[in-house]
Amino acid sequence: MNGLVILIIGVALLACGYIFYGRWLCKQWGVGENDQPTPAHTMQDGVDYVPAPAPVLMGHHFSSIAGAGPITGPISALKLGFGWLPCLAWIVIGGIFFGGVHDFGALFASVRHGGRSIGEIISENMSKRAKMLFLTFAYLTLILVVAAFASIVAGTFGATFTEAGAVDYVASESNARVAMVSLLFIAIAIIFGFCVYRRNAPMSIASVVGVIGIVVIIAIGMNFHPLYLSTTTWMWICGLYIAIASVTPVWILLQPRDYLSSFLLYAMLALAVVSVFIGHPSMANLPAVQAETCTTPMFPVLFTTIACGAISGFHSLVSSGTTSKQLDKEKDAKPIAYGGMLLECVLAVLVLCAVAGYANANGGDIGVGPTVLFGGGIAGMIDPSHGSVYSVLYTLLVLTYSSFCLTSLDTATRLARFMFQEFWLDGSKGETPENVTGYKKVMSNMYVATGITVILGVLLGLNGYGKIWALFGSANQLLAALGLLAVATWLGNIGKNNKMFLFPMAFMLVVTICSLIINTVQQVGKITAGGADWGPYVQVILGVLLVVLAIVLAIEGVSTISKQRKAAAK
Repeated sequence: MNGLVILIIGVALLACGYIFYGRWLCKQWGVGENDQPTPAHTMQDGVDYVPAPAPVLMGHHFSSIAGAGPITGPISALKLGFGWLPCLAWIVIGGIFFGGVHDFGALFASVRHGGRSIGEIISENMSKRAKMLFLTFAYLTLILVVAAFASIVAGTFGATFTEAGAVDYVASESNARVAMVSLLFIAIAIIFGFCVYRRNAPMSIASVVGVIGIVVIIAIGMNFHPLYLSTTTWMWICGLYIAIASVTPVWILLQPRDYLSSFLLYAMLALAVVSVFIGHPSMANLPAVQAETCTTPMFPVLFTTIACGAISGFHSLVSSGTTSKQLDKEKDAKPIAYGGMLLECVLAVLVLCAVAGYANANGGDIGVGPTVLFGGGIAGMIDPSHGSVYSVLYTLLVLTYSSFCLTSLDTATRLARFMFQEFWLDGSKGETPENVTGYKKVMSNMYVATGITVILGVLLGLNGYGKIWALFGSANQLLAALGLLAVATWLGNIGKNNKMFLFPMAFMLVVTICSLIINTVQQVGKITAGGADWGPYVQVILGVLLVVLAIVLAIEGVSTISKQRKAAAK
């Protein structure tokens, strides 16, 4: 099979899903009815609730949900030997009927709940106990995300050192370039935000100047990159950055930075498409179905390994955490949430083609890291000789990959801050950080919430988050199941069709519980074999707790939906 054919088929199916299924969802839920004002207008505060033009918010949303997931997920699945055909099927079917519905539903439900999170939606439509359980689980998951993405970013910035402790400037040059461009990128984003939101510069002109600025800083960073710092130093710098970014008004940094970075991401997508058209990668060096050497069960592992490219619980936190507070018009929800998810699916399909291109050029070997597979595969199809063009393209692709992670990193920190604050407040009583007293006043303070989040995330990142990272896939998909459950119960309560949520919700719950049980059994085996460090013990404890959480919330959700149906039948 030719990779170009796969790409064309995948894009065509995803486009049909967006046009026809997306339109049907809008009609079923009543999206845009009565032209209701969004929370970005009714609750505008200049910090978190700030209306953004649709292209700007699309840039933020897509940059935030993508992260490293749609690149590392398909690559990990291929490395496990699941085959490109099951991966492709899950990406397309999952994106249209699972992930797109999940992201779109979470955004729409949050907008109709005053821009509040999934936790508050659960509180209003299920129970306060369910809310507290969800927020605790979501917050701990976000701490793990902060730790992981901070480590990834610091790793792409950090210098390589010789055994004598000296900087290896040759080996570190690419990372230094990425670090320099990333810092300059933050600077021009702040300038862009000031010009657009405080000097009312036309968006079209500002965008053109911004793109030119991106080209300029890339040229500067490629030739001037004096920062050769250790990965640990960059970890603490990232911690300081996300602490500031989490409390800074969104118009200063988050909106403009994500909007400008989206041009990098769109350029990467275009570059990947061009490479597939040029290279026509054959999929022959990758198994079409599960390889004979594969010992990992495809169910449920495939569905927790490929998450961001099909369905990811992290997306519901973004949709209901930051995107819903910036949505200018309700009708923008479909292109931003449903369209953003399907665009991520396109990236995941392109990753399959890129890996095939790398495998063809390296005798079927795909044993290298995700960055090399993705960047090397795309750049290699355009410049098979691995000359100067390959070097420049590879650096740009690594920069874009880092941009994905950096965007998701500070978004995850802001989301974790929201979750921490909401945990101490009772939305049904109208409690806010401004009107509460005592310990609630302290714990719901955004600076306290941010400080605790950043310290926990950085410390975990420095002290082996990888020891419990195996839990993330299951935890993330449990978030997805609970996000689907929350929106389904709300739609049922207001008399709207929620049937499109029921099968995806049940499927993801089963996937999550099976995956957690398998991982827990594996970790128990490591413990009984002797010599295990703290990682397996923590995974066993958390695994059992997550299974209990899934069952408790599933029972509450099913009970709520059952009561809704009985009431409707009367």
